[in-house]
Amino acid sequence: MPHTPASHDPSTPPAGGPQRRTVLLAGLGSAALAAAGLTLGSAGSAAAASPAAIPADGWQGYLQGPSGRTVRPVRVQRTTGDVTAADALLAPGGGVTTLKRPQPATPPRWPAGTTATASSSHAPNNGNDGNPRTYDAANAIDGSTDTFWNDDTIGAYPDVLTITTPSAVTLPGITLLSNVDGFPTAFTVETWDGGAWHTAATVTGNTAVRRAVAFDNDVSTTSVRITVTADESTGKGDFTRVNEVYPAVLAADDIPRVVIDFGKVVVGYPHVTFASASANNPGVRLAFSETLQYLSDRSDFTRSDQSGAPGGGTDQFAVPAGGADWQDTKGYQSGTKVYADGLHGFRYLQISLDALPGDAPAAQPYGEVAIDAVWLDFTAYVGTADTYRGWFLCSDDDLNRYWYGSAYTNELVTDTFRATDIDPRGAATAGLEGKLVLHDGAKRDRDPYVGDLAVSGRTLYLTHDDAAAAARNVLADLADHQRGDGWIPPASINGYTLPLFDYPLWWVTCSWDYVLYTGDLDYAAHYYPQLVKVLDSWYPSVTDSDGLLSKGLNGTSGYGDYAFLGRTGRVTYYNANYVQALNDAASMARSLGKGADADRWTTRARTVANAINAYLWDAAAGAYLDSGSGPARHAQDGNSIAITAGVADATRAASALAHLDATTVRPYGNAFMDNDTIFGDASQRVYAFTSYPELVARFETGRADSALDQIRRTYGWMDAHDPGITAWEGIGPDGSLYEGSYTSMAHGWSTGVVPALTNELLGIQPTSPGFATWTVRPHPGSVAWARGQAPSPHGPVQADWQQGADGTFTLTVGAPHGTTGTVAVPTGGRAVTVHVDRNLAWNGVKAKAYQARSEAGYIVLDVITPGTHLVQVRPAE
Repeated sequence: MPHTPASHDPSTPPAGGPQRRTVLLAGLGSAALAAAGLTLGSAGSAAAASPAAIPADGWQGYLQGPSGRTVRPVRVQRTTGDVTAADALLAPGGGVTTLKRPQPATPPRWPAGTTATASSSHAPNNGNDGNPRTYDAANAIDGSTDTFWNDDTIGAYPDVLTITTPSAVTLPGITLLSNVDGFPTAFTVETWDGGAWHTAATVTGNTAVRRAVAFDNDVSTTSVRITVTADESTGKGDFTRVNEVYPAVLAADDIPRVVIDFGKVVVGYPHVTFASASANNPGVRLAFSETLQYLSDRSDFTRSDQSGAPGGGTDQFAVPAGGADWQDTKGYQSGTKVYADGLHGFRYLQISLDALPGDAPAAQPYGEVAIDAVWLDFTAYVGTADTYRGWFLCSDDDLNRYWYGSAYTNELVTDTFRATDIDPRGAATAGLEGKLVLHDGAKRDRDPYVGDLAVSGRTLYLTHDDAAAAARNVLADLADHQRGDGWIPPASINGYTLPLFDYPLWWVTCSWDYVLYTGDLDYAAHYYPQLVKVLDSWYPSVTDSDGLLSKGLNGTSGYGDYAFLGRTGRVTYYNANYVQALNDAASMARSLGKGADADRWTTRARTVANAINAYLWDAAAGAYLDSGSGPARHAQDGNSIAITAGVADATRAASALAHLDATTVRPYGNAFMDNDTIFGDASQRVYAFTSYPELVARFETGRADSALDQIRRTYGWMDAHDPGITAWEGIGPDGSLYEGSYTSMAHGWSTGVVPALTNELLGIQPTSPGFATWTVRPHPGSVAWARGQAPSPHGPVQADWQQGADGTFTLTVGAPHGTTGTVAVPTGGRAVTVHVDRNLAWNGVKAKAYQARSEAGYIVLDVITPGTHLVQVRPAE
């Protein structure tokens, strides 16, 4: 039976018993056969068994993508109000689902002249339409549920909202309507008697966005004070947000709602077929969320939140009496009323019979609608067994699940660039319109960022290299918008002006990754001048006298980075990234026959690396400082990339990783800082983006099991929690969504488990453009066996290995014509013999063939020719 993680309850880890046993049996491929004394033919010659002889079964059951563009919900999560036959939404043609609602009473208003003040209010900001959005206290009594008071204390309590009437009013209580992003969980309500405040009610443990608070007795008062002492985002840096305070105890609303679950995060244009409706233009509101936690009468995120469009956080439709086949597309249904955002990334969809007050009479919040079907027009890359040109499988069922969950995450962000459904903050651009791109997230920001490509690009090349143009289009577009001084923008947002300090370095590295995996030397040649300009003009302009990049020079003090961190001066992450980019640029230059440039950049990389070690190594902590100025802290990004870029020697690498082990390990991954001096709870925040280079550093320094442990904590946490399967943008304290409902739960920059397992655990990597040369160097750790393939322009490079309890290690490598490679097999620290195609290559002491040599726990074999080769490692007698 195929393994289908999408069907499990995300609140509990998926069961793995029977499936795990099935996968172990399926994993007995060529390596296991060889260990049993069986062969696949006369390996070793170009005419021998083809690489396809390595079995390609067992992995298909882990695939998460839909089989086509039409995606339907899998279950009804819940209903409220007058809803009949909700399950009909799951079976087209199986009847209709009916929502009914009588005309609701108008909520009471505060007397004219009533005012509201607050202990603080968030500053106004502008929507994409240029109109200011305000968050002051008056929004809590303006009668509109579309506006709200937003405090500005960032999680600090108490937050106080005070409502004052021009004359005394008699209140039986109040009703508080809050926002899902910050509803109070603990608050007191006090009333003023003319001389003192009196507690009228105390609420704790609140879980309702709309909370009626009854007083013990009617109270005559001229002022009500609401003091919030905790909200649902306590400790996460969010805000208290109150949409309305009503001067009455309102009964629970009677809005009919049905919540349907698509089983996993999906992305595209929702469709609803309405069979019929009452004649009064009943309104339907659609709210979307990637998690149940943030599903309410508002979407967890919608582009109208950033554009200022009057959607109220939901997508609206007024249903005509004759019914309609409605596709949710961006725009208004009637003049400037009844707005919808169009495309959404979500798992859960709430359909409500309701309408915004401002949409009357085009849409009314009552009546009756009959729904025949709901589905999604899936817009992203459809990954099926036929489209996976790279795959992975191993003896650990959990690792398999994480690999394919992240591969699916990356499919969700591989989509066509359309101005109608990308980030509304100035990201639309003619240069990308209609082209395949790698967005950063499925629901937001939906703009291609080059830093994200550092991970999502590799994931793409290792799964669906037929879509590699998605990376090229982004890299080329950003290069085409290079600034005159050499700086390259991070994305199209804000008309290509968002100032980030680190992302031009990622453009260099991502360009080399693209050429390395695809062999597209035309791209390399065409954009080589931009590479020269960014490295030889802009970064030298922000380099200090010791050869280190220093943020603040040349007007860069206001520049951000991937997390908009308040870092300044000499930062290890920027400089280690610089070393990496210089070495990648040197590789690009050599591939184009530009040796002088390569030598110059290699020399500069050594200079920067030496300066990092001289000025940014903290001997007391045994790790690299995050910054050479300010409080001492040590970051995951800088320490990890210092190792992977070759800045750290073996001693420093071991020390830095030991420091991260001692200070950053959390149940849900490794935190990106070792203390909170940069911002509160930084030491509790996990980014899979910066965790990826740490995984690589651990694998490549012989710490495979610690890398696997980190993978299991990071990706295991995301897999086991709502929405399940996909990789989150970030994880916050106690494993929370690090930015609340705004957090993207399907983010391409978090898919590093794919290249980590394929490149490092399985061991397949390109070493020259287009896999013309390659290496297979497994880092097996405690994993019993692994197999898979990486696509290349020449055909797949394949590996299939198994380690035995007796110290044997057997590897089958399949190489396509037109390529040669190097194989490195682990020795386990023992003296071993190595046979290639049953011929002795290493006798335990010296080489007998393939220029075999012993290097750092491996026997390395050169010039492996096309075809299928069997490599056997045995303890020396």
